[in-house]
Amino acid sequence: MENSNNLTEFILLGLSKNKKVQILCFLFFLLCYLAIWLGNLIIMISITCSQLINQPMYFFLNYLAVSDLFYTSTVTPKLMTNLLTERNVISYKNCMTQLFTTHFFGGIEVFIITGMAYDRFVAICKPLHYAIIMNRQRCNSILIASCVGGLLHSLGLFLLTIFLSFCGHNEIDHYFCDIYPLLKLACTDTHKIGFLVIANSGLMGLVIFLVLMASYFMILYNVKAYSAESRHKALSTCSSHITVVILFFAPVIFVYIRPATTLPEDKVFTLFYTIIVPMLNPLIYTPRNVEMKNAIRKVWFCSYNKNS
Repeated sequence: MENSNNLTEFILLGLSKNKKVQILCFLFFLLCYLAIWLGNLIIMISITCSQLINQPMYFFLNYLAVSDLFYTSTVTPKLMTNLLTERNVISYKNCMTQLFTTHFFGGIEVFIITGMAYDRFVAICKPLHYAIIMNRQRCNSILIASCVGGLLHSLGLFLLTIFLSFCGHNEIDHYFCDIYPLLKLACTDTHKIGFLVIANSGLMGLVIFLVLMASYFMILYNVKAYSAESRHKALSTCSSHITVVILFFAPVIFVYIRPATTLPEDKVFTLFYTIIVPMLNPLIYTPRNVEMKNAIRKVWFCSYNKNS
């Protein structure tokens, strides 16, 4: 994993050079990271220790929480460390590792969200066949396919990057090692590689986003025939999913759908899908979900009462 110019490290320029801003950012991201761990651990434990794990929707929600923890942990700890240090250095090998793992877990998250949308589509549009279609074997297959899809997505970007030649300039204008800032440092022509990145990340994100939105429009069309109570439950569940889809995919599409260029806004948009969305997922999926709230009460409060 070494480039042709024997470059051993990169310097991450981060979010700001202002010391006061850096301290405020550190405190903010520390709170976000703690919230991410607390919220997603509560979801994971509540689902795993209750009967909800047998339901496909919560099966996927459990693994979405797992992927959230791994995904944000590839970026957030390094970001917080850099906010407290003067020289924000990352080795070449660690940079390539971060690039791979970030897109690997990010890819898994994308495909799990897609699996959740498929589950809701089947549940609402084909309710009589739901139990047969969304059996445990099908759920496991979707989960395995999500991991394979994330691996192929990440491996593609990784292979495009490790063969690049760098010409001494090693300052990455970002808070983590991502593909476009690295392409900007390459001393070779990256025009063709940029189009491959668009196909791998931008177009993939756009196509999946359009498919997801189309499925939700079909769901909304089908629920018109339901009773008021069933319609309210379906709309409540789908609104949570749609919120996550828009918050996650809109920034991804903005960053990766264009040619290999970087904009100052990229850092802000990237924060959404690397930190903000993993933090908001527990808040989006839980408050209006009666089954999830009941599971949390049973697992956490009943255990507390027994212990006391």
